[in-house]
Amino acid sequence: MASVTLDHITKRFNEVTAVRDVYIEVKDKEFLVLVGPSGCGKSTTLRMIAGLEEITEGSIYIGDRLVNDVAPKDRDIAMVFQSYALYPHMSVYDNLAFGLKLRRTPKKEIDRRVHDAAELLGLSDLLARKPKQLSGGQRQRVALGRAIVREPKVFLMDEPLSNLDAKLRVQMRAELIRLHQRLQTTVIYVTHDQVEAMTMGTRIAVLRDGVLQQIDAPQVLYDHPTNMFVAGFIGSPSMNFVDTRLEGTPDEMIANAGSFRMPVPAALAPKLASVLGKECFFGIRPEDMYEPKYAPPEVDQSARMRARVDVTEPLGAEIYLYLLAGEKQLIARVDPRTRADVGDEIEMVLDVSKMHIFDRQTQEAYT
Repeated sequence: MASVTLDHITKRFNEVTAVRDVYIEVKDKEFLVLVGPSGCGKSTTLRMIAGLEEITEGSIYIGDRLVNDVAPKDRDIAMVFQSYALYPHMSVYDNLAFGLKLRRTPKKEIDRRVHDAAELLGLSDLLARKPKQLSGGQRQRVALGRAIVREPKVFLMDEPLSNLDAKLRVQMRAELIRLHQRLQTTVIYVTHDQVEAMTMGTRIAVLRDGVLQQIDAPQVLYDHPTNMFVAGFIGSPSMNFVDTRLEGTPDEMIANAGSFRMPVPAALAPKLASVLGKECFFGIRPEDMYEPKYAPPEVDQSARMRARVDVTEPLGAEIYLYLLAGEKQLIARVDPRTRADVGDEIEMVLDVSKMHIFDRQTQEAYT
C-alpha cells in the first residue's frame, strides 16, 4: 500500500478553474473521503490522481513517486466507478479475471486472486453467472472485486453506491468498511452524500467550488466546523443559522436573535469577546434542540425559545419539527414522544454549550 500526496494541485478547463491549489496528504492505509456538492471538483481531483485528467499546476505523489507524467496503467491504482462497467457477455469469473489476463498474469495466480476476492465479497457461488443475472448489489461487488484482484497500492472510488437503493446502500457501506479493515488498503472515496462520508471516512476533505474548506476526522468536522459551509454540509438535517447580535458584557453575554435571546456559556465567551456588539450568525444543530421534559439533565434549561410548529415529520425513532420563531425558520430533531401538531405554540430548550457563532462577512467560525 502507499500514501498519496496532492501537492497544491490546480486544474483549469480553459477559463474555468475546477480545482484550486488543493493540498492533501493521504496516509498509508487511510480511508479518505472527498465530499461536497455537485461541481465542487471532487471527481476531477480523483481523475487527476488516476491520471485520467492532466494537472494544470502542482504535483501528485503515490508513495515517494512523482506520477504527474506516469500513464494511468503504470500508477498501480484501481478505480471503481459509479457505473459498474461490467462486460455483459462475460461471466463473473471472467469479469474479475479480465484485467489480470491483459497484464499476462500467470493462470494459477489469476485463479487464486479471483477466488480470494470472490470469497471475500460473497461471490463464490456466482462466478458462473452473467451480469444480467445479478442484483444491483451483486454487480457492485463484482466491480469492487475487479479492483481488489489487481492488488493495487491505492483504491479510487467515484460514488460507487449512488446507483443502489437506500437499503442496499446502507448494507454496502458496511461491507466497504469491513473490506477496508480486512485489506488495510489506502482508499480515496468520492461522494456527495455526507452520511456516507461521516460513516465511512477515517478523515473527510470538504470541497466547495474547487477549494478545500476543511479536512479532519468526521467528529471534528461535526463538532468544530471551520465555516458556515462545512457546518451546513456536515450533519443531517443541516445546522440552523439565525441572524443575531452579541450583546451584554464579556462576563454576561447574550445572543439576541430578535424573536429569542440565548445566554452565551462562560466557556465560549472569551472566544467571542472581539465580536461583542456586532452582527453575526448563530448556529445550532437540530439535534441540540429539545422539548423541555426530554432534554438531557446536563442541558441548561434556562436557554429557551418559543416557536410555532409549521410542519412535522414523524420518522419512528425521531420527529423533525419545522418551527417558526417570529420570521425565523428552524428545524428540530426531537424525541419521538414529543407531542406537537401543526399550528401549536411550543417551548424549546437549546443546548447553548453546542452553539456556533460565525462572522457575518467571512462566514468563518469563532467557536
